[in-house]
Amino acid sequence: MPRPQSRPQSRARSAPLPEITPASWIMVGILGFVWGSTFMVIEIALTGVTPFWLATFRLTIAAIVMAAFWGVGGFKMGSDPDNKPHPVALIWAGAVSSAIPFLLLNWGQQYVTSGFAGTSMAAVPLVVLPMAHFMVAGERLSLRAIIGVTFGFIGVFLLVGQDALHSSGADLELWGRLACLTVAFCYALNSITIRRLPPINPTALTTIMMATGALITLPFSVLAEGAPTVPPLKAFIAVIFLGVVSTAAMNQLRVLVIRSAGPTFMTLVNYQVPLWSVVLGAWVLREPLPPALILALALILGGVAISQWPVIKRLFVRR
Repeated sequence: MPRPQSRPQSRARSAPLPEITPASWIMVGILGFVWGSTFMVIEIALTGVTPFWLATFRLTIAAIVMAAFWGVGGFKMGSDPDNKPHPVALIWAGAVSSAIPFLLLNWGQQYVTSGFAGTSMAAVPLVVLPMAHFMVAGERLSLRAIIGVTFGFIGVFLLVGQDALHSSGADLELWGRLACLTVAFCYALNSITIRRLPPINPTALTTIMMATGALITLPFSVLAEGAPTVPPLKAFIAVIFLGVVSTAAMNQLRVLVIRSAGPTFMTLVNYQVPLWSVVLGAWVLREPLPPALILALALILGGVAISQWPVIKRLFVRR
């Protein structure tokens, strides 16, 4: 009797193999565009809100929005009541998905060049690849994937330019760089964490992660920056956008992508973010476009094509 019962339980606790569909590509495209535009919005928000409080406000707004949607669905956690995530695992997911990255990135960007920060975020695939190989079923490390990720990383490096290696001259630049690299590691680790969680309602998971993140960042905001002040209207609108769109909606979308298509596929977002950041900066803020933009774009798209060629062929090449 014990053996027949253990097998179904084992299957229930193992995540299904990644399944990449046309919808997966659309979701990843939306994530890349919105998160690429977020850098502009953050700059606006920081004109009236301090870095740590910006992190806390973003997460609090996102948690409230997601809790409302979760409540409409009856606050359901998942379809399997006997296979729920451990509370510690959910707290950990909230910490590495938003609390730690938001605090470190907002603080670190004060002391590093934007080029270095952009390149650091593009390094996420380089971290996810080996981690997923050992920790996620169906995410095997291959030479094709390594070549594709390398091409994409070179493209992002060309996109942000030599500024990635230049010094900002700040006294705390070394610590700022370490903070940005830690953010990239957190995002990579969170992709693995979400993929390995038992089946759970995506809205519930996003709500819990945002609420946990807000609770973690709150004491840091109070201790480091004191009581918050009322921001001007422009910064206030920017904070609302960051909380509702960039944080709540996009984290919900991120969970859906990771749970269905896997953490390695999710890393395609990290190539798009610097690209859209540069393009939108030139379009909206009239910033100059780097001369290597076309070459960088070709390398990024080429890297995506190489790493995901079997999926692209299956989706778009008809026999």
